[in-house]
Amino acid sequence: MTAVTLAELQRRIEDGSVKTVVCGLADLWGRIVGKRVTAKSFMQCVSGNEGLHASVYLFCTDMDMDPRPGYALTGWDKGFQDFVMKPDLSTIRLLPWTPGTAFVLCDAIEETTGELVPVAPRSILKRQIARAEGMGITFKCATELEFFLFRDTYDEAWHKRYRDLVPTSRYRADYHILQSTRDEEIIGEIRDAMNAAGIEVENAKTEWGLGQQEIALRYTDALEMADRHVLYKCWVKELLSLRGLSATFMAKPFIDEIGSSCHVHISLWDKATGQPTSYDGGSATHMSRQFGSFVAGMIDHGREYAYLAAPTINSYKRFRKTSFAPVQLCVGNDNRTCGFRLVGHDKSFRVESRIPGADANPYLALAGLIASGLSGIDRARPTPDLYMDNAYENPSLPRVPATMREAVSLFAASDLVRSDLGNDVHDHLRNFAENELDAFEQDTVTDWELVRYFERI
Repeated sequence: MTAVTLAELQRRIEDGSVKTVVCGLADLWGRIVGKRVTAKSFMQCVSGNEGLHASVYLFCTDMDMDPRPGYALTGWDKGFQDFVMKPDLSTIRLLPWTPGTAFVLCDAIEETTGELVPVAPRSILKRQIARAEGMGITFKCATELEFFLFRDTYDEAWHKRYRDLVPTSRYRADYHILQSTRDEEIIGEIRDAMNAAGIEVENAKTEWGLGQQEIALRYTDALEMADRHVLYKCWVKELLSLRGLSATFMAKPFIDEIGSSCHVHISLWDKATGQPTSYDGGSATHMSRQFGSFVAGMIDHGREYAYLAAPTINSYKRFRKTSFAPVQLCVGNDNRTCGFRLVGHDKSFRVESRIPGADANPYLALAGLIASGLSGIDRARPTPDLYMDNAYENPSLPRVPATMREAVSLFAASDLVRSDLGNDVHDHLRNFAENELDAFEQDTVTDWELVRYFERI
């Protein structure tokens, strides 16, 4: 859904109601990076073929924006060359909480060839969508994000080193209307702001954790869903900052609390007819043959692709038994102990991956699910049996990697992943992951180590 056309934006610029256009894209962390452009400059050059310029170092930095070594794309030897930020004019939105401001998402384009920068997250997902379309397949997707909401400002949280924060609820209030009424002033504002900015919200609820929230976005095409996801995540933080509150989308911010998930719903549609193809009422599993192969591929290659769904050290703290974060790679009918859950019926029939956490980059998480599923179709994998019991209690089932090191090792060693993503993307993401692992394993002393060893060792 597009909130504003280019013609409408131009009218608003001419009448003075829009003065700034934010041009942004997602980096490998899923953060929005970019520039604020004067409205006049946007209409004169950016909305045409010229675009904006930024350094490809944005795809080679750690969380602190320090460029890391080992990338073929760029480095000190190549001078961190520019790429073009080309606005996707179908993504223009107005930001009602920032007067006089519009926003547009951009694609990363190589200056010399005019092609997509292959390692940009939006490019990675586009490649898998194009692969599916070549097979006559499109997708409908939804990502369900959870987050923890606090009464502290981000500055206060920083100075407290993110300890002893004050959540908005005092006791477990999953689905409680009383607590959601208490939170409604801010959660209602977020829903209204997202809808006004062209991100359709379906509903909101309190979650199990103290202060934990879920706001469900309406399903849409895969690329549009990933776009909405990264914008929603950034804009929730913006809106909370304006109100003196804060939130975290960490997968497991507190070891004694539930984690925050990003459940991904996905169904197959026929490109030619525009009709859903996942459901087969005559099948024992209700999965069509093609959809069954797709789900089988996600199960078969879930360990190899786990890094794209769980991209941080913290991600793997969420995978605990009886935590609603499944650790077993199997599929069940409305079974929340399975890594993959079948939900809906007929046209709404779909599979939910319960593996990604709220820290996932949606472009990469969706690309991994699509790539693994398409590999199942390529090999005509048989429809998997439905798991009918508590999957947590069956150690014989394949398991999500227990640590980031295990996940990255599987990702790096996989010839299938390399073939699906391409050599350049596979090498780039592997190096990105290994730099993060090195930062944690070799360059960090944690509070846990100090408390455990400082005096007593």
